[in-house]
Parts: sequence; C-alpha cells; structure tokens
Amino acid sequence: MDKTQTERWQLASDRIREIAEDPETEGELGDYFQRTAEFLLLMLEASEKAETKALKNASLEELQAWNDQLYGDIAGEAYESSYANPAYAVSRLTDTYGQILSFVYTELRGMIVYAFEQRTEEMLICMELFLQIHSAFMGGERPSKEQLLSDVYWFVSDYSDVMVTGRVREQLDPSLSFARDIIMEANLTDPRYLYRFGEYVTEVQVRTSRYLAALSEGEIEKIASAFTEGYRIGFEVAKKPLHKKRTVNIRYCLGFERIIRQAVKNFEAMGLQSIIYRAAVSRVNMRETNKIGYYGASPCRQYEYDHRGDAALFMDRAFAERKLGVLKTAYEQYKDMALVHAGPAVMEIFGELPFKPESKPEVLRLDEKQQETQVYLNSRMGQITNEYIPGDERSFTIIAFPVPDIGEQFEEIFSETVKINTLDYMTWQKIQQRMIDVLDTGTAVHIVGKGNNKTDIRVALAQIQDRNSETVFENCVADVNIPVGEVFTSPRLKGTDGVLHVTGVYLDGLFYKDLKLTFRNGMIVNYTCGNYEAEEENRRYIRENVLMHHETLPMGEFAVGTNTAACMAAKKYGIEDRLPILIAEKMGPHFAVGDTCFSWEEDVETFNPDGKRMIAKENECSALRREDVGKAYFNCHTDITIPYDELQEIAVVHEDGSRTVLIRDGRYVLQGTEELNKYFDS
Repeated sequence: MDKTQTERWQLASDRIREIAEDPETEGELGDYFQRTAEFLLLMLEASEKAETKALKNASLEELQAWNDQLYGDIAGEAYESSYANPAYAVSRLTDTYGQILSFVYTELRGMIVYAFEQRTEEMLICMELFLQIHSAFMGGERPSKEQLLSDVYWFVSDYSDVMVTGRVREQLDPSLSFARDIIMEANLTDPRYLYRFGEYVTEVQVRTSRYLAALSEGEIEKIASAFTEGYRIGFEVAKKPLHKKRTVNIRYCLGFERIIRQAVKNFEAMGLQSIIYRAAVSRVNMRETNKIGYYGASPCRQYEYDHRGDAALFMDRAFAERKLGVLKTAYEQYKDMALVHAGPAVMEIFGELPFKPESKPEVLRLDEKQQETQVYLNSRMGQITNEYIPGDERSFTIIAFPVPDIGEQFEEIFSETVKINTLDYMTWQKIQQRMIDVLDTGTAVHIVGKGNNKTDIRVALAQIQDRNSETVFENCVADVNIPVGEVFTSPRLKGTDGVLHVTGVYLDGLFYKDLKLTFRNGMIVNYTCGNYEAEEENRRYIRENVLMHHETLPMGEFAVGTNTAACMAAKKYGIEDRLPILIAEKMGPHFAVGDTCFSWEEDVETFNPDGKRMIAKENECSALRREDVGKAYFNCHTDITIPYDELQEIAVVHEDGSRTVLIRDGRYVLQGTEELNKYFDS
C-alpha cells in the first residue's frame, strides 16, 4: 500500500474497532452494525495471518476451526439467523433497510478471499463501504431507503474500474499465480494445503484429496491426459491455431489438485501456461449462481440462491454502460495477453447432495426493465470478449468426476467414471457415423416420450445440397466434450414445433419437476414446471434460471446421446439424478435452449472424421450477426435430456413423409447401431 492507502487503512480499521465495541445505534440496527464490525475485525485478523503465513504450520484441527470461524455465520442452521439471509435481515431491519443491508453484508464476505490473497485495495474499499453505510445512521434522522440505495449504487459504479479490471487481468495474466503456486508447491498428500486457498472446506474436499493422493502416478497421468488431450484434440479437429496460444484457464473444485498439477505439466508440454483464477465473490463480476473459476464447498447453497438477484440494487442502463466501458478499457490494456489466451479447460464435479431452493419473497429480483438491461449487458460483454479473444481461435474442454457426497460407493463410482471418460472413441465414431448417414437424409426428427413423459416434438433440419461433401450432424467423440457419445446439430427454427417434457431434471444444480417447454418455429412460446404450487412461481423460476431473463429462447441444439455405457453405470449405482449434464446429455436425446454450439465461430469450417463439412452451424437467430450482433446471441446454453426409459421413439422424417426409426422404446433399432444395446442387456 502507498502512504495514502496506509493512512486510510489505519483510520478505517480503528473506526471499525470502535463500532465493534459500541455500534452507536440501538436495537436491531445496533446488532447489525456490531456483528458486521466483528466480522470485519475477523477479516483483519485473516489478512494478518495470511501476510505472516501463520496458517502454514498450523495443525489440521486448527485449520478446520479457523475455516469454520470464517464461514460459520452462514453455514448450516446459522444462516437462518444471519444478516446474509434476506428473510432474517428484513424481519429484523424492516423492508426499508433489510434487503440493502443484507446485500452489504454479503458483499463484505468477499473479504475472506481478499485477505488470503493480500488484495488490500479491495479490502479497503469494502471497509469504507461499511463505514459509509454506518455513518448514514449517525446524527438525528435515519437515512431514507433511497439514500442507502444511492450509496450502494455509487459504490458499485465507482469501483467497477477496480473490480472489473481486476477480473479481466486475473483471467489473462499468468503472473497472478496464487492458486497455481499452492497446487504446484504444496505437499498434496497432506490435506492441510486445502485451507491455504481461503475457500470453505468440508470433509468432501478432504476425502477427495486423500483418495487421489492414494492413486498411482500412472492412474493420475491417465486421468489428466484424458482432460488435456481432449483440449488439444479440440483445437486439432477444428483446425484452430493452438501454436499461437500461450495460456489456458483451468477451472475446477478443490480436492482435485493432484490431477490439476499433472494437467498443468501436460499443458506446459504444449507450450501453455495455466491460469487458475477463483470464482468471483463480488456481485459486480458474478453471473447469477454460476461459478466460473475454481471454488471450494458451498457453506450454504440457499445463501447463494438468495443473492442471485442482488444486481437489482444497481442494474440500470447507466451502470451497464459504465461496466462495458471499463471492460473494454481493461481488455485494451491486456490485449496482448488476450490474443494468446486459448480458452478454458473445465473439470466439473457431480454427486453433491440434491438442492431444492426455497423461494423467498424477501430476496431481490430484477424487474422487467432490469432483466432487459441484464440481457443487453451480457450480450455486449460477450461481443467485447470475442473481439479480444476471438471465438474462431479459442476452444475448451469439459470433463466431470464424482465427489464423496455421491454415496458409500464413491471410490467405485469414481473408477467407473474414469472408464467412461476414457472409452475407445473409435467404436462410437463408427456407430455414430451410421446414425448420421441416416439423419442426413431427413428433413426433420420426431421425438416422442412414453409413460408420464409427454414429449412430442418435431425438430426441423438444415438441408444438404451435396450429400457427398456435407453433413447436418457433427460426430462428437471425446475431445472438447468428455465423455464420448453424441451426434448434434443446430436445428432449423422454422418448422421446429411441439412440447419438450422431462419428469425430473437437475440443471445447473437446480431441480425441476415436470419441466415443460413448448416451441413454435423453434422459439419457446410457453413454459412451466411443478416445483411450486403457484404457477407464477414456477414461471419465474424458469424465467430466471433457464431463460436467463429472456422473454424467449431458441432451440440452439438437438442431439442424440449414445453413451449407453454411462447410462447403465448410472443405473447400476442409482445415481441417474446426480449426474452432471455433461454426462447426462450423452444418455439420450437432448435439446439445448439458447445459443448454438457454434456461437461466435459459425464461419469456421468444421469437418467430421469422414471428411464431410458441417453445414448446420447457425440458425435464424445467429444468422442475424451479419446485421446486428446484439440480436444474434443470448449468452446462455442449457441442455435438457430425455432419459432412455422415458423415450418411446426417435424417427427421422424424410421429404416424402416416410420415417426411419433410430430408437424405439428406449433401444437402438437402426441397423449398425445395435451394439449400443449391449450395455442395456448387461
């Protein structure tokens, strides 16, 4: 810190100590300010411990106790009486102050991260926000709600240059190596290292780390190579210039460091430095409940869900333009780093305990105008990012592994997942090509559910001009999307009509009962589910978490998942409802709402292994990029899978009205694909 910052720090910390002793206001407000000041003192202690490396030699028991102290105010039942809980805050602080002060407290909790990483500027900003809010209650008259809203708005707006610029830099600059240094230097056989990140740590992360520590070097290399080779092959297949790139971003959940360490080494052999940045902790940089970056356990998923709409306090057009301006300036500042960034390599987890969120009237929600502004902001941010990290030059890969929450057979399930993630792709490539040869002769695909599944939808297909050189479906093997097993296309919107229904599904960690989407000419025209008694709540739930505040979304993808091995492994262990979409989408037909799989790279030529060029890379929405890019993309893509046992039929519809059945009653019947049924039979 420079001299001025040091003086501000001293003044702020002294004042916070005074408020912790005497909040200078009575009743519930006094309780709020005192408890919040005590939390800030804990953050000052955390910063001191991090600076002096006091935690490095602490025992595992001491580290666990310290971690519990940092997150104890929102973990488990404690959340019910925490000011981070909007319902509790409103009940104690009234409608006038409750939501705003709950947001402030939540924003201050990001200081845990800042303390561990010694990010003193962000810590100071947070301390001064608290003092500004507290000062508004000093004197005679209490502040109006509008005054507090103004304080929050200008805090977010004024410090966007720090928060947003910092976020761009940590995504691109390999010299910011806080997490990578821990991963590469720590003794990964000793789970104490997990507490050095500053994330919430539970027995799940400790047990995962210990399990991986017991695996042989060969097993770790096999797992890591599936991950990194998928990334490399993704560039190779798409004919993208990996040789021009210098950095890759690794995203993962704590506990998997032994695999990540090997992945870092593998990427280094490709000429790529690994950037490992944390999931955002400030609402300015967050996207709903999505975690982009590395992260630990969630102390309370309801807490995260309750604050997904906190941007309602400041989201307007002026803020959006302010953030976009800062983002553009930041990318311009780091444009050389952006140009050599290759994209993300993502390791997801699955098996966490199911979460069904409670809908609370006290939480903040974007109104219609704010939703429109959020959609505009997301769209423009996507455009700016693509300007500096061109979509036609970057790629990605995603792989997933279970965590111990999945049950007593965790180790068996993990081993089975490794097998699934490393299946011989040549077998699937051949079978899938047989399916594609038939799909390419159709004008549409008709999908019908069975039993309680009410799906009845006709998906229109792009039309081939030259069958010898063109294809409508991509033959997807284990590269960017691991494991192997799907053929997919971007449907033609005109003529895509009907109902998509699943009796139960988890999407981005949220459960949907009887999710039903109705399409007309490829666009969602109606939607509902059975999560709540009130239809208004069901529609709001889908609007916020599937439509991502859009009034409608197109069908961006239709695919047939072919990984029956994964399907039967899921049934064997009874984990069908615990799988991530990455694996679940390979276990039956799936439909994505939002952008196509080829957004921002529609004009890059893609070829199947048989040499045929993929022609279905855009739809009527993404084609608008030539006129107005803001209308072309929706910046979301959510896959919804119908399981085999809810499937009556998938049939290719030909121009003359005839039909060729691919799947009937959940089994493959097309000649040349019957081998996939062997996993059902076993």
